[in-house]
Amino acid sequence: MTASFDILVVGGGVNGTAIARAAALAGKRVLLVERDDLAQATSSASTKLMHGGLRYLEHYEFKLVRESLRERAIMLRTAPHIVRPLEFRLPHAPAMRPWPVMRIGLWLYDLLAWGGGLPRSRSIRIDNAGLKANGGRGFAYWDGQVDDSRLVVLNALDAAENGAAIATRTRFVSASCEDGAWFVHLAGESADRHVRAAAIVNAAGPWVDRLLQDGVGIAPGLHVRPVRGSHIVVPKTLAGDNAWLLQQPDGRIVFAIPWLGDFTLIGTTDQPASSPGDTTVSDEEINYLLAAANLYLREPIARGDIVHRFAGVRPLIEDGASAASALSRDYRFELDRSRAPILSVFGGKITTARHLAEAALKHLGLPGGQTEARPLPGGDIADFDAFLKQAGTRWPFLDPFTVHRLAHAYGMRIVTILAGAATTGDLGEDFGFGLSAREVDYLVAQEWAVSAQDVLWRRTKLGLRFAPGQVARLDAYMHDAVGKVVAEEGLEPPTRGL
Repeated sequence: MTASFDILVVGGGVNGTAIARAAALAGKRVLLVERDDLAQATSSASTKLMHGGLRYLEHYEFKLVRESLRERAIMLRTAPHIVRPLEFRLPHAPAMRPWPVMRIGLWLYDLLAWGGGLPRSRSIRIDNAGLKANGGRGFAYWDGQVDDSRLVVLNALDAAENGAAIATRTRFVSASCEDGAWFVHLAGESADRHVRAAAIVNAAGPWVDRLLQDGVGIAPGLHVRPVRGSHIVVPKTLAGDNAWLLQQPDGRIVFAIPWLGDFTLIGTTDQPASSPGDTTVSDEEINYLLAAANLYLREPIARGDIVHRFAGVRPLIEDGASAASALSRDYRFELDRSRAPILSVFGGKITTARHLAEAALKHLGLPGGQTEARPLPGGDIADFDAFLKQAGTRWPFLDPFTVHRLAHAYGMRIVTILAGAATTGDLGEDFGFGLSAREVDYLVAQEWAVSAQDVLWRRTKLGLRFAPGQVARLDAYMHDAVGKVVAEEGLEPPTRGL
C-alpha cells in the first residue's frame, strides 16, 4: 500500500524543517525527505547569527531587516538554549563609512528592533588591546548567535513529535501527477519507495530550481545564483565575549565571532560558486579573510593558525545584475498548480525560517502552524542563566564544560539524557570531552544521527576537539547502536514515522 501525505517537503535544511514543523502543528500529514543528514549543507555552514542584518540597510531592505529583527526576538524567547544575545563592537573607520552614517544606521536598526528585548546601540571607546584601534572610537550594538544545525534538528524533532515522518538519507528522484495528486519516487539507502502527496514543498536550497526542472519537469520562473560563503576558525584571538564587525576597504564587512569558548570564527565571503555543491574554501578566500582580520589585529594571524575552515552555498535569488554581496537575502515563493500544487522556496536565511514556514502554508491555502509562541524542544526556559546554574548543581559530577554544552544543546531535555545518573559511570563510555554513550544513544534514537560526523559536526560541535582515534571509536560504537535501532524498529535507521 502506498503511503499518502498532505504535504511532502523536500529538503532537510532550516527552511524545509521549519515548514514541516509548521505543517505538522497545523494537523497535516507531513513527510520530509532529505538526501543526506539534516543540515548537512548550507544550514550548518552559516555564520551562526540570528540577526537583522545591519548591512542590509545599505541596500534599503527595510522590510527584510524589520522581519529579521522581529524573528530574532521570537527565537530568543522560544529557543534560549540555542539562540543567545551577542554584543557586537564596530571600530570606526572614517575612510570607509563616516561617523554620522554609522550612527544613523544604528539608530534606524534600534528603531526597527523596537520591543525586541536587547539593549540599544551606543558609542564606545575601543578597549581591546588586541586591536590596532585600541583607544579609538567605535560603536556597540546587539544581535543574536545561534547553533544553526541544532536549530534545524529541533525543528525536525518538533515536527516528528507532532506526527510528521522524517526520512533522512532519502533522495527525491521524481514526481508525476496522477488523479490530482503527486506520485513520488524516493530512493533510500537500501530500497526505493513510492508515496502519494497532495502537495509538494520544494525547499531544496541551492538545488531548488534543478529539482523543479529535473525532478518534476517544470521550468522555474525564478533561478538561484549559488554564492559561496566561506569561514575560517582560529584559536581565540580577541579578549572578551563580544563579537567584532570589521569594515573592509571593498565596502564589505567581516565578522570575528567568539565560538565554542576557545575559538574565533571569521567570515564570510561572497564568491560565485560553480555549482550548489561547490563548498571548497579557496586560497583566495582564505587570503581575503586573513587580510580582513589582520587589518585590525595587533598580532596578525597566519594560515598556520587556522584549525578549521568551512563554506556553504547560499541560494540567493538571481536578479541578473547585482554583485554577489548586493543580492537580496530575502525569500520568494513560486507556486505551480498546473498539475497538483508544488511550492518552491527561493532564497531565505536562518533568521527568517520560522516566518517563511508560516508564509509557505498560507501560499498553499493552509492555516498557519501557530509557531510564534511555541518553544522549540527544550526551549521552555524562563531564565537560561538560572537554568544553567541549576544544572551544575543537579549534576555535580559533570565538569563545567560538559554541563554548559549539554544545557545549550538540549535545554530542558538534558533531563531526558541524564535521567537517573548519579556518576559519570552511569552514562556509559566517555568518547571524549564529556560525550557519553548515553548521549550518543539519544542522538541515534531521537535525532537521526547515524555517523560520527553527524554527532560531532551537526549535533554537538565537538568535531574541532576530537582526535582521529576518538572519531574511529565513536564511529564503531554508532555502527552497533544504529544496528540495534534497525533490529528493534525494522526501519532504515534514519527514518521515523514512515
